[in-house]
Amino acid sequence: MIHYRVGDATQPGASGEQIAQGPWVIAHVCNDANRWGAGFTHAISARWIEPAKLYRAQRDHVLGSVLFAKVTANGTVANMIAQQGYGRDGRRYLRYDALETCLITVAAHAHRTRATVHCPRIGCGLAGGDWADVEPILMRATRGLDVFVYDLPGTPNARSR
Repeated sequence: MIHYRVGDATQPGASGEQIAQGPWVIAHVCNDANRWGAGFTHAISARWIEPAKLYRAQRDHVLGSVLFAKVTANGTVANMIAQQGYGRDGRRYLRYDALETCLITVAAHAHRTRATVHCPRIGCGLAGGDWADVEPILMRATRGLDVFVYDLPGTPNARSR
């Protein structure tokens, strides 16, 4: 089930919800070009160094693969390689098939560890994806899990539902 929240996806449960007490996974999209530091990866790097170190240590990123970085006793960041290349030209770099493969891997990890999944509107920023296409993929891949999708306050989609 997808739960929409207004807040910071790098702080699961910051609004006082029970989810902060259990295991959690933050899922986000990375490119396959070994370029880290724009979009949501910037927010990740502001909180933890492990996800960037793990990403940069891997030289050949394969679309559909996931790198899991343990960042707290209960928390893991899932670097999902679902973006082919990068740019700020309005093109769609997100690969929906790779995203689905990644989300299935993240879901298996979350089921195994009994974790909740947290994310921004994955793939819909610099990667150029469309939430109308991403949301059904997310729902299908994470069936049976609690998934929390965060919008920053003041952004067009910032509303809980």
